[in-house]
Order: sequence, then C-alpha cells, then structure tokens
Amino acid sequence: MTLLLWILVLGPLVAVLTQILIPGFFFGNRQFGQVTLLFDVFRRPLWQHALQNSLVLSISTAVMGTLIGASLAIFRSRWHFPTARWLDVSVWLLFVTPSFIIAQGWVLFAAKNGVAAQLLGADFVTSFIFHPIGLTFIMVLSKFPLAYLAVHAALEWQVESLSHAARLTGASPVRTWFTVHIPLLKPAIGSGMALVFMDAIGDFGITATVSAVYRFPTLPYTIYSAIYTSPIRFDMAGVLSFYLIIIIMLAIVFQFYMMKGSRYDSLTAGAVRTRQKKIASKGWIATTCNVLFLFLAIGIPIGCTVFTSFVHEPSKGLAMDNWTVAHYVDLFTSNSLFVVSLLRSIKIALIAALAGLLLGAMIAYVLIFTQFRFKHLLESMSLISLAVPGVVLGIGYIFVWNQKWLESYGLLLYGKPSILILAAIAGTIPIITRIISGTMATVPRTMLDVAQLQGVALSGRIFSILLPLCKSALVTAALSAFGASMFDLAVNSILFPPSQPTLPVMINKAFENLKFGYAAAATMLGGSIVTTLIITARWLLNLNMRRKYR
Repeated sequence: MTLLLWILVLGPLVAVLTQILIPGFFFGNRQFGQVTLLFDVFRRPLWQHALQNSLVLSISTAVMGTLIGASLAIFRSRWHFPTARWLDVSVWLLFVTPSFIIAQGWVLFAAKNGVAAQLLGADFVTSFIFHPIGLTFIMVLSKFPLAYLAVHAALEWQVESLSHAARLTGASPVRTWFTVHIPLLKPAIGSGMALVFMDAIGDFGITATVSAVYRFPTLPYTIYSAIYTSPIRFDMAGVLSFYLIIIIMLAIVFQFYMMKGSRYDSLTAGAVRTRQKKIASKGWIATTCNVLFLFLAIGIPIGCTVFTSFVHEPSKGLAMDNWTVAHYVDLFTSNSLFVVSLLRSIKIALIAALAGLLLGAMIAYVLIFTQFRFKHLLESMSLISLAVPGVVLGIGYIFVWNQKWLESYGLLLYGKPSILILAAIAGTIPIITRIISGTMATVPRTMLDVAQLQGVALSGRIFSILLPLCKSALVTAALSAFGASMFDLAVNSILFPPSQPTLPVMINKAFENLKFGYAAAATMLGGSIVTTLIITARWLLNLNMRRKYR
C-alpha cells in the first residue's frame, strides 16, 4: 500500500519539487543549483501577478466564506424556521457541485449578452462580476459550505451549564456567545477557514471558466497555461507549483495549530444535543433571507445554465419562438463529442472508483484494526492528494510518466487514457478512506478477534464479518468517488490525451469557444445522467438490503 501511494501521490509531488531544485532533471538537461529561478516569481510580471492574485483571492474568500458559513451554521443550529432544511440541502449541493459549473452559470448570467443585461437590464452586473471583487463573490458562494459544515458539526453538542453559569454572573445572551461559545468554536472556525483557503487557492475551475471572457491569472490557471502554450514552460509550471505547495503547507500547519495548539475539550457527561428554538413572530424574516440567499448562491448560476440550454439566444428573453431543444439535439450529432466524452469519463470514473475502493478499504483496515507502527505515515500519504491541487498533481504525473526509458516497459503513459485513471484513483483515495474509516471504527474489534479464535482466516473475517457491516459505507464511498472523478476539470485538463477529451474538458472547451448553449446543455444532461446513475445505484442497494432483512 505504501508503494502504491508513493506511485500515485507522493512520487508525482516529489517530482514537481525535484524539477524546481534540478531543472531539466526529467528531460536529460539537468542543471544543478538553479535555485535563483525561485526568485523570478518576484521579477517576472505574469508570475508575480499570478501569485498576488491567488493570495488576495484566497485570503478574501477564506475570511468572507468563513464569516458567512460560520454565521449561517450558528443561526441554523440555534433556530428552526421554515425552509431551514433547504439550507442544509443547498450546502451539500454546493459542496459536491464542481466549481466550474457554478462559474459557468455566473458567466451566462453576467456576460454582456447574458441574462442580467438582456432580460433584467442590469448592465452593472457585468462590470461587478468580471472584476476581482466579483470573482471573490463567486468564490465565496462556492466555498462557504466548507466552513458551514465544520462549524455546524462542532455545534451538534453543547454543555448548557457553561452558558447558564455565564448568565448567572449577569452576562447577556450576546456576551455569552462571544465570551463562551465563540471561543470554544475556535478550532472549528480555524479549521473551516483553512479548508476554505486551501480549496480557494487551488481552485482551477472558476478561473478557467471565467477566463473565456475575463483574464485574471492565478497560480493554478497559469500553471495550466505554462503546459498548454507554445513554447512549453516547465520552469514556470514548476516554480509556480512550488509556491502553491508551500502556501498550502502553511495553511495545513495553521490548521494543525488551531486543532492542537490548545485544549478546547468541553463535552462532559452533561452534554446534550443542541436544541433548536422556533422563531415565533419573526420567522418570515429568516425565511425570506434564507430564500434570497439560496437564490443567489444556487438559483442564479444553475437557473441560468438551465435557461441558456433551452433558448436560441438569451437576449431574446422568454418569447415563445426563442425556446428550443436544438442545443440538446446538437449533443447527438455526428460531429459532437458529447456521447464519446461522456462514455469515456464514465469508464475512467468507474475504474477509478472500484480501484480506489479496493485500495482505500485496505488502508482503512490497516488504520483501524492493525498495530502497524507506521500507520500514521500511511494515513498522511493517503490524505496528501486532498491538499495538493489537481494542477500540481497533473504536472507531477507529466514529469513521472513522460520518460523515454519507460517506453521499453510499456509504461509511457502520458498521452494515454490510463494516466487519467491513475490520477483519478489518487484523487479518490482520501475521500474513500475517510468514509470507510469512519464506519470501520464503529465495528467492535472483538468481533474479528472471536472469529480469529475460532480459526477463521483473515480473508474469511473480512468477507463474512467486516464487509457486510460496512456495505453501505463502501457503496457510499464508491459513488462519491465516481461523482468526484467525473467532473475533475483540473486533472482532466492537464492530462487528457490529444483528441480524446473527457466530459469536463469537452464542456470547458465549448465554453471557451463561446458555444454557451451547447456547453449549458452538455452540463445539464451530463450532470443529470451522472446523478441518475448514482441515485439508481443507491436505490438498488437499499432495495436489496430491505429484501435481505425483511
């Protein structure tokens, strides 16, 4: 398992760092001691702007996203109001929806010929969205769920004696929150902020989509441009990848500090689940604000994508002769790449999900049920790809799998679909491991020990006891990995073989070519098909379990 994780995750990351310290190491032109190249980021305008833009965008997103996410989580955990469950569902929907799809909807809404200008006459939206402030706005609405989920989980339990003690000393409800509850939420808030920051600075989808109409260089998109422009700039890709890794590592250190720097354990035997209070007279205010916020976060981007997919021209509005299904028909014409790219993505995602499930289940077993002395190292290796952006992982795969000497062994994978499968497996491992580990941790070790005392072999204990108890988690992990692999734009854009685009690459290329209706139709139909496959698989599992235990 350690060897496989090295091949899939750690090796490509080390390759990126090696390319920085020894330029040309992987291409036969080794130059030792060229560390001065690292300082070119402060001298070359494009490199400098990419670094500055990424830092400003990610820091602003982290602050605003955490503020919004934490505030919504606190309010949601304390109060019950109509449409409150809509907020929970919407948070998860935003969490699993690829950022480039959200950005695509905002571009369709805010473009000069988009919905806002043509239907609503709101010309100011264009100048607002296609501006650093507007990009931050889109990024915040896409990333705040990370902070929301972190803080909401921390608020599941509370020790009422702490707040009662504060109230007995004369503290007001507001002061009690700011002197008792907020300090206890410090680890969750800090962890959520770090997650928002890491996800924002490594995000490729939003800037790649917005670049079709507005140029705003960031580290991930500039790294991608360095590989897919002529001449190829491996030096620029390597240096910018190095800084991106360093920044994310600093964010991880910050997160560890927030989690372990001090003790914040407050749960005792007197802890109770947080009880929500009903908003009596002013519930309509909370409901209205919630609906407006969800319309802003989900309704506009998804709604504009649906609208654009069904009209000839958004500028003609809701006229009867403007409605059409021509964009969906175009998806199935002879020169369309939709069907073949969809099938290719499904094949890659399915193989990656199954292979990742096997490896992730093995890792989870080692972490939970063995005394392997280096299992914490194994766990860290399995989580690295969660923190490393897809563009950096993709660059590392190019360095590793584009070596001439591999051709004699049949392992020259660059330019072949198999490299996408390996990269997809690397991306699914942390998701699968986290999901399965949580369920395996609930299985008593004594059940396996008793079976072992009865002479049951390891394979028998796993297949007859552990896997049946973890069946639901295994399916959930596989389906989650399948969905994540289907729409991973960063890795697919870096590694897709020539003339063999995957679904996210095909959609993004159509968007870059200003074929907005076609791209919107491909997004909606492709997303619907993938969602239907996941829901159907889940339904079949539940049906099978109901029949089995009836």
